[in-house]
Amino acid sequence: MILLKDCYYIKNHPSGFDILIDGSTISKITGNIDEKADRIIDCSDCVVVPGFVNTHHHFYQTLTRNIPAVQNAKLFDWLVYLYEVWKNFDEEAVLYSSMVAIGELLKTGCTCTTDHHYLYPRGFKGDLMGLQFEAAETLGIRFSPCRGSMSLSRKDGGLPPDSVVQKDEEILTDSRRVIEKYHDSSDFSMKKILLAPCSPFSVTRDLMIETARLARSYKVSLHTHLAETGDEDDYCLRTYKKRPLSLMMDWGFVGEDVSFAHGIFFNDDELKILAETGTSICHCPTSNMRLGSGIARVKEMLKLRINVSLGVDGSASNDSSDFLGEMRHALLLQRVKYGADALTAGEVFSMATVNGARVLNFNRIGRIEQAWAADLAIFNINKLEYAGAMADPPGALLFTGINHQTEYTIVNGRIVVDRGRLTGCDEDELIVKANDIASEIQAQR
Repeated sequence: MILLKDCYYIKNHPSGFDILIDGSTISKITGNIDEKADRIIDCSDCVVVPGFVNTHHHFYQTLTRNIPAVQNAKLFDWLVYLYEVWKNFDEEAVLYSSMVAIGELLKTGCTCTTDHHYLYPRGFKGDLMGLQFEAAETLGIRFSPCRGSMSLSRKDGGLPPDSVVQKDEEILTDSRRVIEKYHDSSDFSMKKILLAPCSPFSVTRDLMIETARLARSYKVSLHTHLAETGDEDDYCLRTYKKRPLSLMMDWGFVGEDVSFAHGIFFNDDELKILAETGTSICHCPTSNMRLGSGIARVKEMLKLRINVSLGVDGSASNDSSDFLGEMRHALLLQRVKYGADALTAGEVFSMATVNGARVLNFNRIGRIEQAWAADLAIFNINKLEYAGAMADPPGALLFTGINHQTEYTIVNGRIVVDRGRLTGCDEDELIVKANDIASEIQAQR
């Protein structure tokens, strides 16, 4: 058992309460808990919030951050350049890039994440998703990856080279395999699977349709990029004579089990369709700013009761996995478009927790409640950067601060960040290894 004593602030609970964690769940939230525990943590200087849920990422991109040739490129040009680097990924690169991404997420308060891996280089050996689950288990995050896919190479009118795409049947066969091998639908599952064709410009019509059918036969969720750039609109209109969302409707790729990453270029009628169908949007503000893609209409989406979650997106377009930083950017970017009251801190916290849990189809995570998952982010606010900000402790995490790292992160009752350091691996060794692999891969372009 773990006992959090005298918490300065607990989201949606009185200050000064204790939290008792028994196994993987929260067993008590009240004052003056007097029970024996294996670990007692003084939280009198800490803000305790639900662990955050990241609904869009590309782990492998941690090894291709900050490359000068694409620092100022738009999405399509950025992709074309980087595919020539990414095609060189091997088993070691997948494992260590996943470790880096997961480590960053845990250290910035994220306790549950997806990963959208759609890149399967020709000649890759081993179980790619198995390597990712190995990284997740080592570091202790709750993990719901996407079995992503690309089947349209340049010769077929897509963007990626032939060496990183697969045939439709190969993709569908492996999608069945990973669902049957890894998917656990239970409330406190540490492993869930989504199916996620990359985008309308990187897969065939038939693959989109068959992936949706397959996912629903197994009752797993669906995900893809959509309406991220004006170039995507142009491609869909030129190729299919329809806008991206209209294509998704034709292909059965909308509904309460579907989420779209980005969703910047939806018009008024399309927002109403998203609301009517219960389709979710994963907002990725940092990537959208970094690539100059635009500002998603989040304020309007929330007004229509569209479920909007948050994602850090790939670490080559963010270029980090800083989840608390993503929350701050979400708060501020909407104000650029809609004014100072566009988005509240409370709305951002909901997007980062319960809304994300809904996207990834998890029950009883995203809130601090008795009998809910013991997934907690604990921030020490007894620091200079928070001085004068304690009128609203959770708001202080978004509006103030110069360091987004937790003091402790707890996932499924396990302390995975302890006094700011990962407990599942040697961080210094991970840094060296990741830099070595990144140098090797980038040199091969």
